[in-house]
Amino acid sequence: MRLADSVAAPPPRGIGQVLATGAGRLLVSIFVPVVAFIVLWAGFLFLKDSGAPKIVIVLVAIVWGIGGVALLYVVANWLTEKLPPAWQRRILPFVFVGPAIAILTFYLLVPAFLTAWESLFNATGSKFVGLDNYVYSFSNPEMVTAIRNNVLWLVFGTLFSTGLGLAIAVLVERSRLDRLAKTLIFLPMAISFVGASVIWRFVLSFQPAGQPQVGLLNAILSGFGIGPVSWLTGEPLNTILLIVILIWGQTGFAMVIIGAALKGVPDEMLEAGRIDGASEWQVFRRLIVPTIWPTIVTVATTIAILTLKIYDIVTAMTGGNFNTQVIATLMWKQAFTFFDAGRGAALAIILLVAVTPVIWYNLRQFRGRAI
Repeated sequence: MRLADSVAAPPPRGIGQVLATGAGRLLVSIFVPVVAFIVLWAGFLFLKDSGAPKIVIVLVAIVWGIGGVALLYVVANWLTEKLPPAWQRRILPFVFVGPAIAILTFYLLVPAFLTAWESLFNATGSKFVGLDNYVYSFSNPEMVTAIRNNVLWLVFGTLFSTGLGLAIAVLVERSRLDRLAKTLIFLPMAISFVGASVIWRFVLSFQPAGQPQVGLLNAILSGFGIGPVSWLTGEPLNTILLIVILIWGQTGFAMVIIGAALKGVPDEMLEAGRIDGASEWQVFRRLIVPTIWPTIVTVATTIAILTLKIYDIVTAMTGGNFNTQVIATLMWKQAFTFFDAGRGAALAIILLVAVTPVIWYNLRQFRGRAI
């Protein structure tokens, strides 16, 4: 062997050096979730084929799932700690992030791609139809109504939930009974949208004239000698009343988040503004709102995402009838009432595309605040 060859030859790389590279860290992050899924899947198959009582299977599954993943993390962490400190700092984050990435890929990205692919086929998935399902979705009169209703939910639901939450948070901060007030306003958040819909059905219930009115609003109107109103059959009033249920439930959420942000507004800044002659409205508009604006935007975008994919309130109150349907209810109807998987998948992708920009903007807000 020539001397030049011996000098130019790279030294052998150890396992630690290999793992410290980008490819090595990627392999480690993939290896951990793969082993976890293989072990957990084997345990699932064992429990599935066993003849043990269901309660025993449930308890073993809980212990197996939580304990198995915890043990896998412990082992992976122990193996990583055997490496030199410099390599530990590089590899350890990937060991813990790897399973999260795998789970997101398996439960979010893969189903999204499969749904997009299914939307290009006919109802039974036997014939490729291209974009016909999307053309049908946007040319269907029901879809036009659903888009209009989703816009109403987006504008009024987001605006009033966030606005009322902000106003109540500012006013409650000055009250001696702030904790009690916050608790009462936040209580609807503890009720599911289906439960809230059941409550509001009693409020909006309608009976023909001359019959006892069990609905609160119509009972009040009857007390003043006014005839009952069928609140949920006339448009667009019915959609507006459904949005009121969302506002009733989400105002407490907005109030709590914005109220927490108000705690961080410096009192010295507010006092300085008042000393300079600013009115309370000017203090609120020029000092408080700009300071907590990132929180307001985050709350608004979170509620906006909820309004775009709203489903349960509409289904529980009207079933999508009387022109109250939204994109999510049409998706369910096409997929599980008409059994047209292609059109249902197309509507699901349309809904995903509508929600994605808001989610992306929300993530940018979180990233900016974290920085």
